[in-house]
Amino acid sequence: MKNYTITVNGNVYDVTVEEGAAGTASAAPKAAPKAAPKAAPKAAAPAGAQGAVKVNAPMQGKILKINASAGASVKKGDVLLVLEAMKMENEICAPQDGTVATVECSVGDSVETGKVLVSMN
Repeated sequence: MKNYTITVNGNVYDVTVEEGAAGTASAAPKAAPKAAPKAAPKAAAPAGAQGAVKVNAPMQGKILKINASAGASVKKGDVLLVLEAMKMENEICAPQDGTVATVECSVGDSVETGKVLVSMN
């Protein structure tokens, strides 16, 4: 019997997996979902060109399209750019209403997980 903690769409589940008679595994959740840990609030950027809110690459990939430009007003959920990873196109959206301060990448760039793609005020 093994215990695992699994996060699905922000919901955290504790799961126990038991080995069956023929070597097959069966899983049963131990408890109802519990809240995922809260992310630490983002610190403000030092004075300069970058904005206070940074939009980072959630995974490594290639920039296919950039919809945002410096100075553009955006609403929460607006698509800032499209990142291709594992042959899938992932829309990177604005986390809040604001103004784009900088765009830190170009179409065709390969980016690593965590790289700042866009900063906003």
